[in-house]
Amino acid sequence: MTSPHINRSAGNGRATLLAYISKWWWLLGIVLLLLASAGTIVHWLTEYWWFSTVGFDSVFRLRLGWSVLCTVLAFVVYGAVLFANYWLALWLTRDRPFYVPPKNSEWASIIPGLVTYGGASLIVLLAVGAAQRGSQAWEPLLKFFNATAFNITDPIYQQDVGFYVFRMPVYQGLQRQGLELLVWALLISVVIYAVKGEIRLERGWKYFLTGPVKTHLCVLLSAIALVAALGYWLARYDLLYSASGVVFGAGYTDANARLHAYSILGIITLVIAALFIVSLWRQGFSLPIASIALYFAVFLVVGGLYPWVQQSLVVEPNELDKEAPFIAHNLDFTRQAYGLTNVQREDFTVQDSLDNAALEQNAATLDNIRLWGYQTLLSTYQELQSLRLYYRFHDVDIDRYTLDGDYRQVMLAARELDYDAVPEKARNWVNQRLKYTHGYGLAMSPVNQVTVEGLPDFFIKNIPPVTSTDIEIDQPRIYYGEETNHYVYTGTSTEEFDYPSGNDNAGNIYDGAGGVPMGSFFRQLAYAFDFGTFKPLISNYFTGSSKIHYHRNIVERSQQIVPFLQLDSDPYLALIDGRFQWILDGYTTSDRYPYSEPLAISPDADVLLSTQSQLEDIAASGTNYIRDAAKVVIDAYDGSLTVYAIDSTDPILATYQKIFPDLFTPLEAASEQLRAHFRYPLNLFQIQSQIYRAYHMEDTEVFYNQEDLWQVPQQLTDSSTTEPMPPYYVIMRLPNESGEEFLQILPFTPSRKDNMVAWMAARCDGDQYGQLVLYEFPKQVLVYGPQQVEARIDQNPDISEQLTLWNQQGSSVIRGNLLVIPVDQSLLYFEPVYLQADQSALPELKRVIVAFKNTIVMRQTLPEALEAIFGSAPAEDSSAASAAPGNPSGNPTGAPSALVQAAIEAYEDGQAALQAGDWSAYGQSQQRLGELLLQLNGE
Repeated sequence: MTSPHINRSAGNGRATLLAYISKWWWLLGIVLLLLASAGTIVHWLTEYWWFSTVGFDSVFRLRLGWSVLCTVLAFVVYGAVLFANYWLALWLTRDRPFYVPPKNSEWASIIPGLVTYGGASLIVLLAVGAAQRGSQAWEPLLKFFNATAFNITDPIYQQDVGFYVFRMPVYQGLQRQGLELLVWALLISVVIYAVKGEIRLERGWKYFLTGPVKTHLCVLLSAIALVAALGYWLARYDLLYSASGVVFGAGYTDANARLHAYSILGIITLVIAALFIVSLWRQGFSLPIASIALYFAVFLVVGGLYPWVQQSLVVEPNELDKEAPFIAHNLDFTRQAYGLTNVQREDFTVQDSLDNAALEQNAATLDNIRLWGYQTLLSTYQELQSLRLYYRFHDVDIDRYTLDGDYRQVMLAARELDYDAVPEKARNWVNQRLKYTHGYGLAMSPVNQVTVEGLPDFFIKNIPPVTSTDIEIDQPRIYYGEETNHYVYTGTSTEEFDYPSGNDNAGNIYDGAGGVPMGSFFRQLAYAFDFGTFKPLISNYFTGSSKIHYHRNIVERSQQIVPFLQLDSDPYLALIDGRFQWILDGYTTSDRYPYSEPLAISPDADVLLSTQSQLEDIAASGTNYIRDAAKVVIDAYDGSLTVYAIDSTDPILATYQKIFPDLFTPLEAASEQLRAHFRYPLNLFQIQSQIYRAYHMEDTEVFYNQEDLWQVPQQLTDSSTTEPMPPYYVIMRLPNESGEEFLQILPFTPSRKDNMVAWMAARCDGDQYGQLVLYEFPKQVLVYGPQQVEARIDQNPDISEQLTLWNQQGSSVIRGNLLVIPVDQSLLYFEPVYLQADQSALPELKRVIVAFKNTIVMRQTLPEALEAIFGSAPAEDSSAASAAPGNPSGNPTGAPSALVQAAIEAYEDGQAALQAGDWSAYGQSQQRLGELLLQLNGE
């Protein structure tokens, strides 16, 4: 049995410990806070070094400074208000003991400490939460202070749109935080008064609060009512984003009932705030209670019943008449918000009068018909040009170049290094961080040429790069790309792996300007702490010239600099002045444009699945305004980043330019070579076409009835499934234009029908960049849509029989994208057909299907298909001739010399595969070589 003496000693020890903690708890809290924030401080330091290296340290300082300021202000204000009310409640009840429930005397020793330390801890936690929210307030506050006018006023309140985009978010944020703060202050005070016994229910509900306690709580209730009244005043503006009417935005009921209801509720709330103050000079608490009851009664009648009666008895029986002005507002403001006000609309009367002379005049268009699909070509690139297991092509991009004097559309992909594919035994820290640091080169091929085997006819291939055109590559190494997701070190005493060369590997020492210097011990220590590894401190490879490269993924790198821009889902690579440059399209967006329909991307929306997630991200916050605001250009070798301002008319971009004067580079500063590779963004065109399906209608009654709703055509992905047709880039000549240009186009069909009603083009070249042109077909004439053409292809007995036969011989037929290409006042439909062996991932282009009017043919080559339709083939430029099986490397006759060259290439590929130990690729090369030799032998 424990002696009483020992129990007393233990109790005294605990009491002493509690007293010690009570005296020094604040110092202990500071120590813990410093330890917890050490990682954040070190991370800020390393990030500052990174921003300084890329030349945007002013951006980092401004963002960090305002973030810290907002954090401190939020913490101080929240903590000060809560602590003031907490202290006041304790001070007003300083002479009263804590209330102890009957027959629970043990609570007498717990409640004081619980109230003291529990209350203080709650206040600290609430203040920390407010500080975390406040750290994100730097951007809306900076936009508030640097707002740019839109010079467009809303039709209800006559406020500039900039008021809603830049100022309202701050007003509403402050109102919400103020209301939350006061409610917490009231709750903390009520709890203290309850445990002090000041809330005496035995007096009755009219008199359960008296004296200073009543004064304190009534002042808090009055302040809550004042802030709530401000909320009703702001809610009036929120009616411009109402989703309860026929269209998005304030409708008849909103403008004639809810607007008045919010005004009345705001006035009533102000009256109630005054009544709380008046009650200070009256006995009891009956007046505050009556005020609260009055508020709820008015809220139910004015806020709920009155708008319902207005909608049911006035609007619904006369909906079109009452809602017509508001539908017109929605049409106008939606088109403004999505940049659709200046769509150039033209009539397109299909004459289908093409002949050989017309084909010759449009030879540049026909020479750039895309016969390769993105996914198909990606598989082919991966099989033919990855060359080693650790090289990977992330995706295939499409662009245009002037090659040997010809304006050509090409497809290309960067050969990046995939460290996860490095053999398991070779995966160690040295290889991951010091050796395997970069990818090498790219693959590039024309959109319409293939070799004799039906494979891409490469303009650029192999390692080191081999080019067959006048394009040059000065720096083929890729340190920054779409697959570079881990950090690496350069400038060490060991050479990096550069590229495989026979039985050996070529080495390289990085000499670019990229990377953060970390030669000093202090920087190595900081990075070791930040990245959670101390290997740089103990490794002998590091020198005074060593650098660390991180944020190497081009999307992540861009978001570090411009987190306020939404990035397009399709970054693309351009070869400019011998260097690889990544180009990313950046959008400014907002969810505060009055009357503009929010972007909604549902699972069955008319958008391509490959971009579905990106569009869902853009739409997630209710985005209803978007602009092609900026282009982010990143050098693949040194990571240098430039943000070019594209849309000088965008007020949101203008505001960011005020906030960050050193961030954006004027478009005029971009070189002509770089600007020649800017293209209209994919996601933006998808969003605009999605919105334009309904908002091409200008008449309010037609829009109300949804009489002329369009949809994006469906296309086949295999024999049984379909997906929305994506926009596609083409080089072609627009009707009534003098020359070919690079465009992004997309056809439209009527809702739930398959015939084509229009097609839209986004221009990409020169001064016409960004212009949208819509060509509409006569409504009384049938124009075949893509699915109708697909059905006609399936119904063609010769084509269907051949495709079925191929599918039964150990191979699979892949139907490529059906392209609808306007040529003069006619329409041509093109669909490539690929053949892939069941045991291989190497699709080969075997046939081209062409449809014109009521004729559909399938031939080995595009010229043969056109000849089958139009008679003798148009004259071809041998430098751009479309090659296919039997027509190698663009040679229109399939001369033996071309077959010899193809055989030599097959042999060389086989030898390279043999050296790499890639037996699958070696077998394919030998098979291809055998087929070529049989052709040379005339078999």
